[in-house]
Amino acid sequence: MSNYLLDKKIIISGGLGLIGTKFVEVCASCGAYVTIADINIDMSNSIVDNLKEKSGNHNIFFQYCDITDPDTINEFLSTYTKKHHTVDALVNNAYPRNRNYGRKFEDVTYEDFCQNLSMHLGGYFYMSKAVALMMMKQRCGNIVNMASIYGFSAPRFDIYRGTNMTMPIEYAAIKGGIISLTKYLASYLGEYNIRVNAISPGGVETNQNESFIKKYSSRVLLGNRMAQTEDISGALIFLLGDHSKYITGHNIIIDGGWSL
Repeated sequence: MSNYLLDKKIIISGGLGLIGTKFVEVCASCGAYVTIADINIDMSNSIVDNLKEKSGNHNIFFQYCDITDPDTINEFLSTYTKKHHTVDALVNNAYPRNRNYGRKFEDVTYEDFCQNLSMHLGGYFYMSKAVALMMMKQRCGNIVNMASIYGFSAPRFDIYRGTNMTMPIEYAAIKGGIISLTKYLASYLGEYNIRVNAISPGGVETNQNESFIKKYSSRVLLGNRMAQTEDISGALIFLLGDHSKYITGHNIIIDGGWSL
């Protein structure tokens, strides 16, 4: 698998985050040229250097990109194209949200609801459209969108009781929208030989409340545990490579059986 993505040029939005850094690492480990599109300029150098060391691949690049702003997306792609000329794949992985995101249903305002949908789902639309226009000229390409099990199944609120956590209503609407966006784009872009798929992970363990982890894990069929980033990255590599060249419009569920 070390050359499975050899010389493929891949853009990963949100590539400096928890899941994003794992995606960058495994893509680079498989021989890809990886460009990180992210807003975290301050941490970019140290994270990129660490990823180069972990992957054994120095073809990892950072460019500032705010997916909620079409102008910065255009600037990003202008700079990217001058350096790399073509793009093989886009991974929409960024997770933009406003300062009020994460409130309980009773406390969510209409303005916050709309703003968070615009930032996250709208950001995936902006990024997908801009990159798809490049891919349409190439008549080939690959887009992978990060969705969630909460994009197609209802939250189980009992696992949040006794914690300060909840499942925001915006999140469910956004992720459901991403799954539908994926199917739309797969249908529309298919004639250009552009594949579009989604990945829907279950909960990823990130030092959450111990009670939440225990309740969540008890519902998981495989191993009674939450997901780790490496559980998700294998599906991404598969979707980015040629072994999945006849797959489009699908939503790959990675939750250890939690949603069954």
